[in-house]
Order: sequence, then structure tokens, then C-alpha cells
Amino acid sequence: MACSTASLAAMLLAFALMFQACVAGRRRLTALVQEPAITMKYHKGALLSGPIAVNFIWYGDFTAPQRAVITDFVSSLSAAPRAAAQSQPEPSVSTWFKTARKYYDTSKARFPALRLGSHAVDRNCSLGRRLTERDLLRLAARGAPSRAINLVLTAADVAVDGFCASRCGTHGASPRSRAGRFAYVWVGNPASQCPGQCAWPFHQPVYGPQAPPLTPPNADVGVDGMVISLASMIVGTVTNPFGNGFYQEGSADAPLEAATACAGVYGKGAYPGYAGALLVDPASGASFNANGAHGRKYLVPALVDPDTSSCATLG
Repeated sequence: MACSTASLAAMLLAFALMFQACVAGRRRLTALVQEPAITMKYHKGALLSGPIAVNFIWYGDFTAPQRAVITDFVSSLSAAPRAAAQSQPEPSVSTWFKTARKYYDTSKARFPALRLGSHAVDRNCSLGRRLTERDLLRLAARGAPSRAINLVLTAADVAVDGFCASRCGTHGASPRSRAGRFAYVWVGNPASQCPGQCAWPFHQPVYGPQAPPLTPPNADVGVDGMVISLASMIVGTVTNPFGNGFYQEGSADAPLEAATACAGVYGKGAYPGYAGALLVDPASGASFNANGAHGRKYLVPALVDPDTSSCATLG
């Protein structure tokens, strides 16, 4: 069962509604009005728990530096507390991920311990360069059959049904079987197909207010955009792995989850065309909000904090 993300649709809707308010000259007034609570209801479904391997399926041509950026991001999530403190100065990816842990406080499940798993490389695109939802599941099955999150990462020249039109990534799960069940995430590289939709704020948006794009922290618009989508989808997978976990009331087919409910928000004071107050690397001029493993810097989305029922940013 696949659980398609509403991240792109939510972002575009947020841009349209908030931009309309700005054009009407009500930005200052609406800033004084308390934002409505964002409630993520637990639908009593199974959650991931215990040790979980994160496996990588690289589909298409990725350079070694591109693979390192994404692998290091996942490593940043799974770092042990002491190691994280040593290798990730605050604000950090590991601290950002702790918001997802809060959701487990209302369930009986133990928060999953993510670890780096295997890598499979399909540089020649054995299923072709246009993929369907079924193809994504076939690729995800190349990872572990159970106790796993299998990441399917498609290169810039690979088209996927719905990519750019309605989504930047998705997450779902395999059918039940004797071998077990795995969760999976797909994210595509938007560099050549839709950087304005799936790599903002590192590229000018297609819709809404136009502002100069920010400099990506890893000097790769497509891959840094992938990290944003991957971060959103991993949190969605952890909090709603099988479609009946935590999500906002509404359509279960395209639920707003902990990250997708905060689409377009990366720092305090965010509004359409402005990602919010971010950190800037003095050496490169790159914008980021989280430090990661091996000295990496990343931009990660705001998450709904279940304690406050609002979008929480780092810093």
C-alpha cells in the first residue's frame, strides 16, 4: 500500500493562500492572529520499532559526492547521542529528528533505532527511465524484506509518474508476506525536471512571490532539494509507516503528516517566497538550518510538534 505525499500540493496551496493574504495587505494583521492548531491524530496502526536498517537503491547516474551527501544525512539521523554531540554542533539534524520521537510517547511502540544498511546501484536503469508506482515498489524490494526503510533514489533524467506534477517524493509499505513487511521512500532528483517545485528555496519557485534563490549548503541544487524531500518522507515513514499512524484528519489517501503539514517552512517568520530565518555559512554563503554528520550542513523542513500542535523550526 503506497501513501503518496501531499508535500508539493500542500506547499502550492500554502503559497496561494498566504500570498493572497499578503496581496490584500493583511500580512501585519494576520501575524497578530493565533495560528490554528495542527492536530496529528494517532489512528492506532502499527509503527516502526526497534532496530531498522535504512537501505539505499540508487537508480540512474549519481556521482560519489551526491551519494555521500544523502548517505551522510541519513547517518545524521541515526547517530548515537554522544556521537551526535561530538559530530553535529547545534542546531543539528539529530535534534530536529527528536520531534518525531515525541509522537511515540502516545503509543506503546519503542522509537526505531535507524542504522545504515546496504547500497544497490542500478546505473543503467534496468526498468527504463520512466517509472510507475509499481516500478517503485519493485525497486524498493531490492532492499531488506523486513525491519527496513528502503530508499529509492532516482536520478535527474528519470521520470516517475506524478513527479513534479503532484509530488516530490512518496512513502509507502510493501504488502504483508511471510518474509515480513518493509517501509519504503522514493525521492527524485528535481535538478532538470522541476527545481522550482521540488528544490525551492534553492531555485526560484514556479508560483507565488519571486525572490533570489538561496545557495544550497552542499553546492548541488538537485541533491539539496532531494534532502528536503527525503527528510519529510522519512519522518512521514516513521510516524505513519503503514497509512494508519499519525496524520491530520482528512483524506487517508493523501494525508498531511508531521512534515507535509508544514510545507514551505524552514525557519522562524517564514511566509511565501521567504523560507524563514536561516543560518548562513560565512565561507560559502550557503543557507542551512541544521548541522549533520561529517561536518555537513543541511536544510530540513519544520515539523509539527505534538506538544504545541504547531510547526516547529530549529533555532
